[in-house]
Amino acid sequence: MAGKTIEISPVTRIEGHGKVTLHLDDAGNVNRAYLHVVQLRGFEKFCEGRVFWEMPLITERICGICPVSHHLAAAKAGDAILGVEIPPTARMLRQLMHMAQYVQSHALHFFLLASPDLVFGMDATPATRNVIGLIGANPELAKKAIWLRSFGQSIIETLGGKKVHPNHAIPGGVNTALPSQARSDILGKTGEAIAIYQLGLDIIKDFQAKQKELVGKFASFPSACLGLVDPRGNLEFYDGKLRLRDAGGLLLEEQVLTDRYSSIIEERVEDWSYMKFPYYKRMGYPAGIYRVGPLARLNVADGITTPLASKEFREFKKLGNGSMVEGSLYYHYARLIEGLHAVEMLKELLQKDEICSTELRVSSSKYNEEGIGVIEAPRGTLIHHYWVDPSGAIRKVNIIVATQHNNLAINRAIYLAAREYVKVDTLSEGMLNRVEAAIRCYDPCLSCATHALGQMPLSIQLLSASGEVLDEIHT
Repeated sequence: MAGKTIEISPVTRIEGHGKVTLHLDDAGNVNRAYLHVVQLRGFEKFCEGRVFWEMPLITERICGICPVSHHLAAAKAGDAILGVEIPPTARMLRQLMHMAQYVQSHALHFFLLASPDLVFGMDATPATRNVIGLIGANPELAKKAIWLRSFGQSIIETLGGKKVHPNHAIPGGVNTALPSQARSDILGKTGEAIAIYQLGLDIIKDFQAKQKELVGKFASFPSACLGLVDPRGNLEFYDGKLRLRDAGGLLLEEQVLTDRYSSIIEERVEDWSYMKFPYYKRMGYPAGIYRVGPLARLNVADGITTPLASKEFREFKKLGNGSMVEGSLYYHYARLIEGLHAVEMLKELLQKDEICSTELRVSSSKYNEEGIGVIEAPRGTLIHHYWVDPSGAIRKVNIIVATQHNNLAINRAIYLAAREYVKVDTLSEGMLNRVEAAIRCYDPCLSCATHALGQMPLSIQLLSASGEVLDEIHT
């Protein structure tokens, strides 16, 4: 059998458009795999010439799922250009919106995008392996998932006027105070939100117990991990400094200031994808592969500050036997622990009277030439880096999103899943779904990563070495 290529285009239940090609050797085994991102949005380029204080509202249009992440990272970059420290209440309100984003985004991914694979199995028919099938099989669980996502979005709407693309953070602070009645209303719902995340943890732990062999080996590989931590090494979402651990758990970089991210990270482009490939500079390309996002964050952190999530974190750490937790499916477990932590953080923030203060912003008449804003978005580390002229107009923009950080890792996960399950000339739905499931672990957002619009269906093509299509599946 001559060398062949399988093409999966587009991939489903993730955000954005892309395709996967699986290259077979003469024996019919997968020897290469690539995730191609085939659309370009170009935000980095068309922001040039706009003034920096518009960036929180412009860049959040990159994505309809995680607009808050771009909104806040852009505002933080604006703070740096102004050279100001924002008031404590403004910081708390930004954190409140940030945690609301985690609550809704992690709930969306686990309950509505990932859980059909866990509830129905990888080989279930696509007609039932989706959110509609989930509603039919377990309507109460579906209602709770929808309520949880709505809870997070309602907080975003309270602060920013809209559930999607809010207007709240500005360079120097925020533009709206939190009414005391809204504070009480949100606080009163945190107990139910915690209970739903704990239900999600019960589901994933039951799945892991029943599918121990699958979870342990599915798309599992050693890699470095990157994330923000606080001064004590605890999990940090809004501020903190960068920490990088190698595949064995040893610290490669510790407490790196976020405005020095370029001292440890470089980016590379390939001619088969519009998505860039960041890598750890000291190890070179592609050896400098690292992961970000929930699994990586829990791997780099020493602890979590909130009690319920901290207890789950200690259980999670046991999976690594003192080292890193490697399996890609553990992203789902880590994601739910983070969701629980986000609700606990919401509660802690709302219990502080200062959060209803009206001291919301500061200003400056001088502009620094550069501003860098870094936060942990639900999918992983998000970097906004702006250069401005003396009038505050944007000269250059560099944005590195979580899916870009994970680009090498996602390609590695696809290869491992395909090598294990794709071995014949004729494709099956189960093969395709296992490749997609490896991608979904990372909750990629290709719309964010290429600065592309819309959903991301998936198809696979099996091609001969001469380019002849031998088999094809579209979803």
